[in-house]
Amino acid sequence: MQILLTGATGYVGGVLLPELERQGHSVRCLVRRPAKIAGKTGPGTEVVVGDASDPADLARSCAGIDVAYWLVHSMESGVDFERSDRLAAERFAEAAKSAGVRRIVYLGGLGADDDTLSAHLRSRHEVGSILRASGLDVVEFRASIVIGAGSFSFDLVRTLVERLPVMICPAWLATPTQPIAIADVVDYLAAAADLPPGRSRIFEIGGPDKVSYGAIMREYARQRGLHRLMIPVPVLTPRLSSLWLKLVTPQYSKVGRKLIDGLKNPTVVTSDAALREFPFRPRGLREAVREAMIQEDTSFSGRRWADFADAEELPPRYGGRTAGTRLVDHRHLVVAVEPARAFAAIERIGGGNGWYACNWLWQVRGWMDRVIGGPGMSRGRRDPLKLLTGDTLDCWKVELCEPPRRLRLAAEMKMPGRGWLEFEVVPRDGDVTIHQTAVFDPKGLGGLLYWYSIWPLHELVFRRMLAGIARAAVRS
Repeated sequence: MQILLTGATGYVGGVLLPELERQGHSVRCLVRRPAKIAGKTGPGTEVVVGDASDPADLARSCAGIDVAYWLVHSMESGVDFERSDRLAAERFAEAAKSAGVRRIVYLGGLGADDDTLSAHLRSRHEVGSILRASGLDVVEFRASIVIGAGSFSFDLVRTLVERLPVMICPAWLATPTQPIAIADVVDYLAAAADLPPGRSRIFEIGGPDKVSYGAIMREYARQRGLHRLMIPVPVLTPRLSSLWLKLVTPQYSKVGRKLIDGLKNPTVVTSDAALREFPFRPRGLREAVREAMIQEDTSFSGRRWADFADAEELPPRYGGRTAGTRLVDHRHLVVAVEPARAFAAIERIGGGNGWYACNWLWQVRGWMDRVIGGPGMSRGRRDPLKLLTGDTLDCWKVELCEPPRRLRLAAEMKMPGRGWLEFEVVPRDGDVTIHQTAVFDPKGLGGLLYWYSIWPLHELVFRRMLAGIARAAVRS
């Protein structure tokens, strides 16, 4: 089956793509920025560079397609997102019909079709109506909050719970919702391609739990082991709430008001059509949150933190940079040695060899750790020259050792969160770049305060440590 996937660089599209490939479909992705999808497609997937609102690009991408997925949303692009979505949907529907596309699959939002709908949900429903007006077979799914690592709604929940021990909760946090796990959304979307031909259909999808947005926050806090006090206040309007959101989570300020406006509308499933038509049953909230947290860890374990070098030209920022829940301090140096020599210097770190800089500070940190029940810095290392995955290294555990390229250490010292220190050696034109990345996953506000309070020491210790490794590599 020939499938066109729009929005492949977005959250849902990015998760759906490997599932479509796994099922053996021939997939074509329409993307504006091919660099965002580089290395994420299978060998049989075609990438077409173009704009999803350009008629010529749409006509070219729809040619020869059986099923087209419309997962484009412009809420983050500007103020008049409704007009942008309307225009893009009209052009897409026309291109799909002209090209003989058999079916369109679309993901919209739950909410009753009445005058109380927010602009965001009203736009989602309007796009579905535009696609159906083309006369093509349209399968529209309507979902509430999607729970998954990378979902905007879930990231907002996570950020608020992590940063606020006490939360003043406006009335909209009590609005009923029916959250659904990203894995279940992908199952529905992928299965829609194989539905028997028929008239256009709307399926309301959600997990089995009907809860409030506040209940989702409490479930996340429970699984993270965080104690949060939530005080309901009926006077906070969506507008005031969006200003509060901008203060607490500025990274979400661009779409925060539009999202909060939608939270005043109940988003629960009122039809069992999806349960009757599809054989699988969505998972509950507890499992969805647990899987989202596992997804974040899995994504981290496969990430090359050396990629942060691409952002090095940005102005330096106190506390480093963020990647999901994690705070990242990345540094790198170019050294005129071969990779094996650079990695050998990295591999000798710790134990009797020391930490290449500020050893007395490492000892003080180890003493403090021992006082509060941690292992301290006295455990040393198994071998003075070589490391193996699973080795103990002072207050660290060797989580990954892949000579002559990569070494990752997981912190075992007592701290309000989880920490890692990773080194990567990247060859380049006869030299190598040594990347050094400290990563911290803070637990609540205490973890954030810990990271930002010790940042000046990071600046001193990690900068000198990287320089010491480079010098040792040259001397060896």
